[in-house]
Amino acid sequence: MSDADKPIRIAMWSGPRNISTALMRSWGNRLDTLVIDEPFYAYYLKTTDKAHPGAEEVIANGETDWRKVVERLTGPIPDGKRILYQKQMTHHLLPEIDREWIVNLTNCFLIRDPREVILSYIKKNPEPTLEDLGFVQQEKIFDFVVGTSRRDVRGRRSAPSLPIVIDAKDVLESPERMLRLFCAAIGVEFDDAMLSWPPGLRDTDGVWAKYWYDDVARSTSFQPYEPKEGVVPDRLRELYQQCRQCYERLYQHRLL
Repeated sequence: MSDADKPIRIAMWSGPRNISTALMRSWGNRLDTLVIDEPFYAYYLKTTDKAHPGAEEVIANGETDWRKVVERLTGPIPDGKRILYQKQMTHHLLPEIDREWIVNLTNCFLIRDPREVILSYIKKNPEPTLEDLGFVQQEKIFDFVVGTSRRDVRGRRSAPSLPIVIDAKDVLESPERMLRLFCAAIGVEFDDAMLSWPPGLRDTDGVWAKYWYDDVARSTSFQPYEPKEGVVPDRLRELYQQCRQCYERLYQHRLL
């Protein structure tokens, strides 16, 4: 099998209130790609008992055995597709979930300025915890991926290979340039279909789409970047600083 025919499983690790759904739309508009929307969400809700909109429906319609989720993410790609694009939420990967399966994926990280994330998030939940925002988990997953890349096939230490990091602002300011860079970095040919898509929801959207995807459902492309106005409330300043440290750590490695 040539490299051009080998299956590619892309795990895009993001926190909430990012452009992760729009990026899933972009990849889902390729004919060679199957997308999976937040595969650990049902397990996460059942385990944490978080009061999210439609939680009972998400649990009832999703897979609550994380091992079966992993089997799906690492198994054969259905429908004759070559690429499996996984929209992953970092906070859904709870500590008890084994990490070793991640090594076999093309791991990428979608980051966003925590000020903008928090200002968006508190419109839905005014009192987020550090765990809700996913920055700490994202840094830990990043470190795990870097750590495993230091081992060669014989388990010996080698130079680390850094995973792809993409900043949401960069994508919104220059979608085609960033998508071309992204595709080149992971060895996939760029497709113009990634730049626009039909409006509406998709069969590949999670059942939670009706609660969260209104803006994306109305969209047909990436929306131009607009700075979010406002300041982080005083009660969340310490939380913001913790998120900021994680964000800046990954930001220095972002794709340019």
